[in-house]
Amino acid sequence: MTFIQREQQAGSDDAAIGQLRHLFALQKKAFLEQPIPDLTQRLELLGALANMMLVNRVKIQEALAADFSSHPRQFADLVECLGVAGRAQHVAEHLEGWMQAQQRSADSGLYGTGRACVLAQPKGVVGNMAPWNFPFDIGIGPAIEMLAAGNRVIIKPSDLTPACSELTLEMIRNTFDPAQVAAVAGGLELAKVFPTLNWDHLMYTGSTEVGRSVAVAAAQNLVPVTLELGGKCPALIAEDGLNPRTIEQIVGCKTIKNGQMCVTVDYALVSQQQRDQFVTMVSEHMHANLPDYSQRQDTTGIINQRHLQRLQSYLDDATAKGATLVQLGGEMEQGSRRMPLTLVLDASDDMLLMQNEIFGPILPIKTYANISEAIDYINAGERPLGIYVFTETADIAEQVLARTVSGGACVNSAALQAAMPCLPFGGIGKSGSGRHHGYEGFLEFSNLRSIF
Repeated sequence: MTFIQREQQAGSDDAAIGQLRHLFALQKKAFLEQPIPDLTQRLELLGALANMMLVNRVKIQEALAADFSSHPRQFADLVECLGVAGRAQHVAEHLEGWMQAQQRSADSGLYGTGRACVLAQPKGVVGNMAPWNFPFDIGIGPAIEMLAAGNRVIIKPSDLTPACSELTLEMIRNTFDPAQVAAVAGGLELAKVFPTLNWDHLMYTGSTEVGRSVAVAAAQNLVPVTLELGGKCPALIAEDGLNPRTIEQIVGCKTIKNGQMCVTVDYALVSQQQRDQFVTMVSEHMHANLPDYSQRQDTTGIINQRHLQRLQSYLDDATAKGATLVQLGGEMEQGSRRMPLTLVLDASDDMLLMQNEIFGPILPIKTYANISEAIDYINAGERPLGIYVFTETADIAEQVLARTVSGGACVNSAALQAAMPCLPFGGIGKSGSGRHHGYEGFLEFSNLRSIF
């Protein structure tokens, strides 16, 4: 970035910070004037949000394609557009029941005719710091539970997706009163200021390192935070689980957003006797179904050149440390930043791709002697956002689930726990804290008020 560009960015951020403070004060004042919206008001907001996603469907497709250089329209529809609208519908269908006071038992011997209940009360003004990989699904999606809980919301889109950020601002500006829902976009300085405000709740989605900084900044005001941070999600393939459907699930998950997804399969654990068979089956699947993967218009590009270089550095480091690379799906497309899928054999724990969340189309393969050894390997690392076990034996699946801890898990599938609006989504430890989606998301953004 040149000196002039830095000066322009600084000036832009100053304006964005001023706008943020104005919107924050506006929403704080509005919340004090009307702290508890009724069911009808909340349903109207959810309906407006769902309609906003559907009306702007084509614009969403175009913005994603502009920022990623290449992005499948069908996936934009399925996840970033219809997924958000469907999530709003799910919440709307259940909201009346969620808002009811929960009666609790009060000992009549001590409290006579007294009654006890718990009521979910709006927290107030909630901030959402959105990531670049799912600009609408995670940028706008969590606002559903935030609004359902009766809050007011300010969204900060990622500066790495400028087209999506600008569209987010336009959509929200054209749909909502800024005293209810607003968005503000900017660069690094805005990102630094955003978590320092006295939010009633703050959500951040992104890397563990930045998440730590956000949590520290929010802690100065004792602001409760929801952190969605990702991690290294393993796919554990038991010996009886290696079949074409398993391969389809793992490759299908890994190629979503070209691996740029926090719940994607980060590495595969395969029995020592089946490693070569696993590689052969993945190769055959790619040759049969995605032979031109990196040339396809429906393959997502890596978000920018810096991340492309980061991923290449992981491969170079692995090669230098003795790994064997198996490149599948064509050659690198530099112009569109579309990378082929690369399997990494003989991956060791001192390699960069085993020390960091990969966030790209690279799949290291680790081997194990028995299921207990595979479980021990998972447990030796940080607790992941998701664990995916593939087996035809219920006892093996139960053993993996009982002996590991993760934000979510799937049996004979991958990442679907994050796509279902009825399941809470979130991590544990360095993969995050707190939950959004569904009833648990409604509770996350509510103050559970005890009343006697």
